[in-house]
Amino acid sequence: MIVDERMVTYINSLDTGNGAFLDALEMQARKDRVPIIRREMQSFLKVLLRVKRPCRILEVGTAVGFSAILMCENTPEETTVTTIEKYEKRIPVAKENFRTAHVEHRVRFLEGDALEILGALEGTYDFIFMDAAKGQYIHFLPQIFRLLERGGVLVSDNVLQEGDIIESHFAVERRNRTIYKRMREYLYELKHDDRLETSIIPIGDGAAVSYRK
Repeated sequence: MIVDERMVTYINSLDTGNGAFLDALEMQARKDRVPIIRREMQSFLKVLLRVKRPCRILEVGTAVGFSAILMCENTPEETTVTTIEKYEKRIPVAKENFRTAHVEHRVRFLEGDALEILGALEGTYDFIFMDAAKGQYIHFLPQIFRLLERGGVLVSDNVLQEGDIIESHFAVERRNRTIYKRMREYLYELKHDDRLETSIIPIGDGAAVSYRK
């Protein structure tokens, strides 16, 4: 927990939810231990989308489709979402959720390894949502730069690792040290690349919001 738990509980108590379908999907995902964006991150993302009003969204990490549906519901009808997932067990679940939510006509669902798929994509996107394996963010970054158009926004979720990111390398569990090292490198690149203006925000498990100059 990177923000006082009582504060997060209070903030989330004010939330009015995302409608019957998404609220039920969130509850089921929590029950099945499927990682989806946290409630406070949901609210933040909805505001960003309504301000930015993107036309072409790219999402890295579909899971069961929760965030893709959320993005569809908070953008104009003509907005499309391209989303990538490689975990085979989640793919049919996500497809069914897109059908049930009546957004399948707006979603381009790509199945397979994200790094390979990103390298094959053409065109650019004005909004990219990164919510995949944290240790891979730094490897995705060159393709993200290629795909993010000028004036576009990159949102990277789960970047503070429950606060581990500020700890000494030796204080982090050995099994998490590679992810820790790569995420610190990723955040450094986001903050020091002249092509971006980035704010790192302690919301949820940490989010980095980057604007492509």
